[in-house]
This record gives sequence, structure tokens and C-alpha cells, in this order.
Amino acid sequence: MRQTTPALSFFHFLLIASSFSSTLASEEPQSEPTTTCEAASNNPAAICSAAQILDMSGQKTLHGKAGGEVKAYDYRYPQVPLDVDGYPTNPEGLQLEQVHVYVRHGERTPVGVRLTEPPASIPEHWMMCKTARRFRAAVTSALGPVTRDRSLTGSEIDETLHTTKVVERKDGTAGVGECLLGELTDLGRQSTFDYGRNLRKLYIDRLVFIPDKLSDLNSVYFRSTNMPRTTESLQQLVHGLYPTDKCHEASIPSLMIRNGKDENLIGNTYACKRLEILQVGFATAAAQAYNRSLEHLDKKVSKYLNGNPIRVDGKPRASGVMDTIRAAVAHGIKVPPEFEDKSIVDVIERAVVNKTEEVRRLGMGRLLSDMTNKMQHKIDRKESDPLKMLVHSTHDTAIAALCQTFDVYDEKWPAFTASITFELFKKEEQNQSGNVAGESQSILSRLKSSSPSTQHYIRMRYQNRNMILPLCAQDGDHLEGHPEFCKFSAFKARVVELTPTDWDTECSPSGKA
Repeated sequence: MRQTTPALSFFHFLLIASSFSSTLASEEPQSEPTTTCEAASNNPAAICSAAQILDMSGQKTLHGKAGGEVKAYDYRYPQVPLDVDGYPTNPEGLQLEQVHVYVRHGERTPVGVRLTEPPASIPEHWMMCKTARRFRAAVTSALGPVTRDRSLTGSEIDETLHTTKVVERKDGTAGVGECLLGELTDLGRQSTFDYGRNLRKLYIDRLVFIPDKLSDLNSVYFRSTNMPRTTESLQQLVHGLYPTDKCHEASIPSLMIRNGKDENLIGNTYACKRLEILQVGFATAAAQAYNRSLEHLDKKVSKYLNGNPIRVDGKPRASGVMDTIRAAVAHGIKVPPEFEDKSIVDVIERAVVNKTEEVRRLGMGRLLSDMTNKMQHKIDRKESDPLKMLVHSTHDTAIAALCQTFDVYDEKWPAFTASITFELFKKEEQNQSGNVAGESQSILSRLKSSSPSTQHYIRMRYQNRNMILPLCAQDGDHLEGHPEFCKFSAFKARVVELTPTDWDTECSPSGKA
């Protein structure tokens, strides 16, 4: 077992704690007069091309603190796109049964205003949200809900109220296409659409695993946390996976969203007081453990922080600084050269995700239990269970926590659209029992001895790499010669250990009795 430090980044804690502060808004993409991008009113998942999204001149336009325009530098793509061609061929005899996908949302704006003053001069106002600014909502009349109307041709259509969302600044001014803090940008919409399109290329075009045209909604499952940037990312992903012409007219995919008290796609401090207490404690420990290691950076970076030192619990916090830097780099915005120095960035980012068993149980246990239960249902019901692919739109904290829970976290914070897949395979094997009665062995016993038995395996993949899980490293706990294929029985046994037996009791402030 590796030596660990019981610390947690403030970035990790704050993202978890803020995950329930926003509500879902149903948005429809809007055509921009300066582009040829068209978003049909009956297609809420329509998107623009990358060229249209990034401005027709080839450069994105941002507004600095004083209101002047700042030209973005060439975009540097930090993600690892889903690799269709590099997807490994399965060992002989393995058959894919079910796939669970967990993907971080696309590129977004920073969650706070930081580093806007010279010499950093990162823009305060991000004009990168032009694609989706039109809302549609069913209207209610004095006589009750009105949901249908008739067109001039006599056919029934939905009666909707159309509005446009515009960000208003504190001085009362407004800019078309300006983003809110923490909002999915046009680039984020494009990258999540691309991810969905690559899922299609892999699991439909190459593997022929799920249907080419969506007609049976029971074969797929889509779920998001209740935050606009994840729900909108999932809309784009679904549209990439199943474009309009690949959806049966009667098959409208449902995007599943849970109430905050029931959410398990992230560590739920909202519903689990004990987890919140642990997170706060680890955040304090992170400051004590890492602040000293940041002191030697003060001369290099404090000039960008109004003279303040960079600290885990500083003003701004180190996590907040890196949030702004990551968002800027992802959108091709020039950042101070010190924040392009890997040796400096590594020091700032080196805050350890919590590794204690209790936090793993309370943070990820219920999610993993849900996943293995669905897999077990597939194993038990076989072909009578049509569910093949489950896609979850979530956050960087969940991606990091899943990796850490299985001891495969690489200490690198997950990029936008970073993803984890858990693939369930089956393998039919012959039971070769010895001849116990020679020639007198009955026909029935010979048939029984050669009857096939089915073994199931799970493969975890993160950013196009197979993960070799320590939990199934022992001989007999994985497919012989292929340690990345963990026996389902071993995997499930570990998940049982991680699943709270009494959620309410374990989440009380004092924890387990």
C-alpha cells in the first residue's frame, strides 16, 4: 500500500460543496446573424461547427476589465480525445455486454473572477457563449396548461414561450454572448459533441455494440448532475452519439437528473453531513501540508495576485488560481509564462485527493453500488435486459474520486471531457472435469462435464488507457494473462466493502456508531 497524506485540495472540496447551488435551465441553441450556424427550433441539441463557434475571423474575442478587447492566442487542445482507432482488441472469447461511461463536462469559464489586473490581464468578461442563448418553455394560460397549438396547415405543434438569455453586468450594461461564471462555453459544447460523435464511431460504427438508429430507448441511459454545464454537455454528447437523423421520431432520449438529496454522481456533502465534516478537515490539512511547499513560488507568482502569496487557503486560493489558468489555457487565452512552467504548475496542483476508506464509502460507494447492481441485473437477465450503454455527465471531482477509489489516480487533475469507462464482458468457458468412471461414464455426466460456464469481467479505462486495478491483482482475480480484466466477482466484493450499509447512520455528524 502506498504511503498517503490525508489531505484534500480546496479545489476538490469547493467544487463538491457547490454542486447543488444551480438549477437546470432548458436552453435551445440560437442562430447567430454573423454565422451560417442554424439551430432548428425543434432540435434543442443542434450545434455549430468548431469554425463557427470560434469566431469567423479565426480568433476568439474577449473583453478585459476595462472593457477593451483582448485577442486570444492560438488554441492549445489539452484534452485527450476518445481514441477510436487505438481502442484495443479484446482477447479471444470475450464479448462486450454493457458499458458505463462517466465524462466530465466540456470547457467552461472560471468559477470566479481572478487574475484580471495587469500584469496577468486575464479577461473578466468572456464573450464565448453565443451558441445557446434562446429558451423554450411550455406556457400556461388562465384555463390551465396550454401545450398544443395548430399551425397554419392544421397540424398540432407545441405552444412555447421564446426568450433570450443575456448576462447583465452590475453597471446595468449587457453584452450579447457573454458567459456567466462557470458556464459551458461554445467550445465546451463542441468538445462534448465531438466526444459523443467518437462514442458513436467506437461503439456503433466499429464495434456494432448499440443500435445505429435509436428506436429502443431501453438500450441506452443518460444521466447528469443538476447543473447547467453538465446537463448541456450531455445534450451535446447525446446529439453526437445519436444525431437527429439517427433518432426515430418517437424516440426522444430522457436525460435523468436526481434531486440534490439523492445525488451520487459526486460526493454529496449536501445530503451527508459526515462527509462535509471530513472534507473540511482534509481541506485544513491540505493547507498545513502544502503551504510551505508553495513558499518558494512567491517571488515568481505573487505579482499576479496583487502581491499576495500563493497558498492553499490564500486569497485567492491556489485552487482558484489554477481554475482560472486551466480555463484560460483551454480556450487559448495567453496566461503568464510562470503558469506555463510545468515545474511550477505541478507544485501548485500537488494536493492529494482524500484516500481514507470512510470518505471513499461516503463519497463513491453508493454510485459504484448502483453501477454493479445494473451489471448484475444484466448478468442475471442476459438478453432480456436490453440496457447496453449508460452515459453519465459529471464533474472533475467525480472523475478524480473514482480513480482514487480504485487506487489508480495519477495525481493529474482531470481535463475537460476527461472520461472513465467500465466495460462488462462475458466469457464462456468449458468445464473440463476429469473422467471419473472411464468408459462407464454416462452420457449425461459427459454432457455435464463439458457444459459451458460463463465468467464475467470488468475493464476500467481512463483517458484511453486500461487501468490495472490493485484490487484484482492476485492470481485468480483477473483474466489470465490480462490483468486489466478484473473478475466481476472480485470487483463486486470490493464495491460491497465500499457501500454504506446504513447511509443515514454513517452520514450523521459522528459517523458510524
